[in-house]
Amino acid sequence: MLQGLFNYDNPVWRFIGKLGDLIVLNILWILCSIPIFTIGASTTAVYYVTLKLARDEDDSTIKAFFRSFKTNFKQATAIWLILLALGALLGFDFWFVATGRMGMSGTVKLVLSGVFGGLLLILAFIFTYVFPIQSRFYNTVKRTLFNAFFMSVRHMFKTLGILVIDAAIAIGAYLSMYFFPQAALLFMLFGMPLIAFINSYFFNGIFRKYMPEEKEEKAQDGFIPLMDDGDEAVEEAIRNLKNQR
Repeated sequence: MLQGLFNYDNPVWRFIGKLGDLIVLNILWILCSIPIFTIGASTTAVYYVTLKLARDEDDSTIKAFFRSFKTNFKQATAIWLILLALGALLGFDFWFVATGRMGMSGTVKLVLSGVFGGLLLILAFIFTYVFPIQSRFYNTVKRTLFNAFFMSVRHMFKTLGILVIDAAIAIGAYLSMYFFPQAALLFMLFGMPLIAFINSYFFNGIFRKYMPEEKEEKAQDGFIPLMDDGDEAVEEAIRNLKNQR
């Protein structure tokens, strides 16, 4: 019994090990996100690791994080800046209309608020998927953004489930700051990687539908093309990834 208890393959120890990985990831994510414009690359790196953790794949957390950070830096940064600009623009438009700054009639105000609110929801769908996709698949920025939108709509129920869970965690963390300070420390300890880890169980199931077996064999370190244009695109993607490493 004791031998099984202290066996590192024991589910309890593996779970504790994953909690430790999440703490390390949180520290790395915070440090690598400080310049702000690197948030996309650091979030992609977190998902690269948490997707592996959710699949019970053994890898060095720190090495895997920085491997993904380096490989995806340019593309993930471009995606982050695009989404940040769109989010700021749509957020301002929604606020401007919803607060009645333009002096519009009630009907026009309601319609425009619905339009901008809907666009913000679509942006939230894309934002939820785009960095996990970037961490798992190789494509252009345009294609990655399209795939994020396509998959979020195609798997609408799971998308809504992910958003509800993420919102619940965020609200729970916020409320705990006022009512349960001890719980707030736990949220601070695990931070964003906790959300990514929970989401990863959903994403692994979703991504599996887009990974034909023959292309999985060509994958390098978990990266494979998604909805590419043919085998030539597959080989080119793999060559690029090999050159980057």
